[in-house]
Formats: sequence, structure tokens, C-alpha cells
Amino acid sequence: MALDLETQLANLDGGYEKLTTTMSKQGEQWHREIDIVINKMKTQINDIKVKHRDILKKHLNEIKQIQSLIKQTLQAIRKIEKSTEVSSTIDYTSKIKEFGKLPPKVKVSLPAFIPIPIDYERLCSLFGQITPLSTNTEENVSSVNRPNTLAKELLDEPELVATIQTGHEIIRSVTCLNEEKIWTSGETNDIKCFNMEGSLLQTIQTKSGKWPYDIAVGSDGDLLYTDGTSKTVYKVKNGQTEELIRLQGWRPSQLCVTFTGDLLVTMYSVARTQSKVVRYSGSTEKQTIQFDDHGKPLYSGNGQIKYITENRNHDICLADSEAGAVVVVNQDGKLRWRYNGHPSVTKNQSFKIFGITTDSKCRILTAHSDNHCIHLLDQNGQFLRYIDNCDLEYPFGLFVDNNENLFVCELKKGNVKKIEYLK
Repeated sequence: MALDLETQLANLDGGYEKLTTTMSKQGEQWHREIDIVINKMKTQINDIKVKHRDILKKHLNEIKQIQSLIKQTLQAIRKIEKSTEVSSTIDYTSKIKEFGKLPPKVKVSLPAFIPIPIDYERLCSLFGQITPLSTNTEENVSSVNRPNTLAKELLDEPELVATIQTGHEIIRSVTCLNEEKIWTSGETNDIKCFNMEGSLLQTIQTKSGKWPYDIAVGSDGDLLYTDGTSKTVYKVKNGQTEELIRLQGWRPSQLCVTFTGDLLVTMYSVARTQSKVVRYSGSTEKQTIQFDDHGKPLYSGNGQIKYITENRNHDICLADSEAGAVVVVNQDGKLRWRYNGHPSVTKNQSFKIFGITTDSKCRILTAHSDNHCIHLLDQNGQFLRYIDNCDLEYPFGLFVDNNENLFVCELKKGNVKKIEYLK
């Protein structure tokens, strides 16, 4: 306890310095944004000035042309006046009426800048907030007397409950509609619904005829799926497929529905050089997660698979297969931690992960397909154990239902295995 308090004191200055540095960076960002706004408005003023000058020049040219015609007419009249030829006087037509129609007088007003009074309180609220100091105390329990809660929660050996044969030659994704039904998809245009006995209940075909990149069930129970070919997220409602989100310059990949009903979609640029996560409320974009605090990409920039899930603590967990990492950010998109695998003598294939899901204790499960196992982590990225029995072969898509049953897609067998791993 003394060592812990001494450590906290030693880190105190550094913590507060980091806090003030973050505030200074926010201030610099605000200055940059304000400069951008000012420069944009100055550019608008310059554009208006050019138009103003053009209008004045145009009307000045019209007046000067009339002046020139009047001068020419006066010269012609003087010539006739001095001439002895009567015919030129008879043929002359007066232009007084023509010159009497003067062009309208032009008065162009200068634009005005109307400054908006600065609302200090609103300015402070927009800039950020400082959370109050919080002090938590917890009872210290001797490690000898502390109950082994982990042992009580995890089974010594996970148990295979059922195997559902889906008929997919390659199966990629599984999600639960409810406690009795699951949706599955693979590398065909069929999305299939099964009950827990393995009976096929319904088949939906994708609108484009291409296989879906991922599937999910919305908070209203409607099926959602991504179509990378058409850059679209579709919603199937009452048997009718309707467009929910259409992207420009990006292709949707994997998706999940959050506990608040939002939709998280992983996507990559058409050029396959960037990846990001976008949060939607319905069809409205609410948040984009792409870079860390240093401006570096959080995720590998490519078109590779990036399964995503939300944890119960609202962390956003992404399995970056190409980077070989579980990348976890908080709900504001700030990086919390990365997990790059667990050293093992027997599991020596590269850490290329695919499916990812979480349970009610905020534990994270991710599929290490080539090593035929699943990594189980706590909410802070600490390795807890492998799930490597139940004859798993190339585990891919994962999902944990409300009863803590784990559903695992076996990529090359086309099966979904239902596994119990908790007591």
C-alpha cells in the first residue's frame, strides 16, 4: 500500500503535465480552426470585391460608350453646320431622344461583417470539461483470503453443446436473432436463419447477388448486412431489402449494433489505403474513428477483414487481421490498448485474427483461425486463456448470446458450433 501511494505521488506531476499539455493542444487546434475560418472569410471578401469591381467597370464602360457616341454626333453636327450642302442637313436625324434615355445609375453597397458576440460560458463548454477529482477507496483483502472469482466463472474445459451444419461451403459470420434463432452468412449470396436444432427456417438473398461482408441484427430485430461491391449497408425489414447507408469512396466491411442501438461499421477506402470505423444512428453519421492522438492511423490501411464489437463498458473492440492486433478504443475513439497475441510453444502460427465478441463480464474473445483457437482476454487486454478444444477448425466469426453461449463459425467446414465456456 505504501509503495502504491509513493508511486501515485511520483507520477502526480507527470499526470498533471499531461493534462495541461492536452489542454494546450486543444487550444492550438482551436487557433488553427479559427485561422482557417478567418482565411476562408477573407477569401470570400476578395471574391466579392472582384465581383464589385466587375459590376462598376461594366457600367463605366457603358457610360463611356455613350459619351463617345455623343462626341461623334456633335462632330457630325458641326461638320453639317459648316457645309454648303443642303442634302446633309435634310437627311440628318436628331439623336436627342436616343441620348435622352440614360442608363440607370448604379450604386453597389459594400458588404458588411456582423460579428457575433462571444458567449463565454458556451465557449468554455465547447472547449472541454475538467472532471472533478474523485477519490475511491476499496477494502484490501489478503490474497490468501480472496475468493478465486475467475475460477468460479470459467469452466476448466469449455464444452461443445451443439453443432449446426449450415450448408455454407465457406462460413464467415454468425449473429443471434434471439435465444432460439441465429443468422449465418458465407461466401454466397444466401443469408440463412436456423433454430438451435439446426433446422433451416429462412433464406434471404442479397440484393446485388454478391456475398455479404458481414451481418448483424438491429435493435428492432431487423437483419443488417454489408455489401462492399455496391458500397452499401442494407436492412431487411418484413422480408423487404432496403438501403440504409450508401457510401462514396469507401466500402463497408464489418459491422455491429451497440447497446444504445447505434451501428458501428468498419470500412476501407476504394484505393485500399485507409481504414476507419464510423458510428451511425440510423442513416446519420455520428462519429468517425481513424487516428490516435498523434495523428497516426489506429488501423491498418487496407481492404482486409476487420471484425468489430462493442464491449459492455462501451469500449469499441476491433480485430485487425492484417496488423495482427486487437485494437480497443473508448467510446470517444481514444486508444486504450492493443493486444498482439500470447506467447505459446504450440500455437506458433502468425497472430492473424478474425471474429471478435464480448460477454457480460466485459471479457473479449477473438478467433485465431490458423491456430484453431480462441483467445480470451479481460477488458484491459490481459490474456486469460485459450479455448482450443471442442475440435475447433479454423474458427472465424464469433458471437456470444444473452445466455453467455459462444457461437463459432468453422470457416472451411461450414459449421456453427455452440460452446459453453462459463459455469
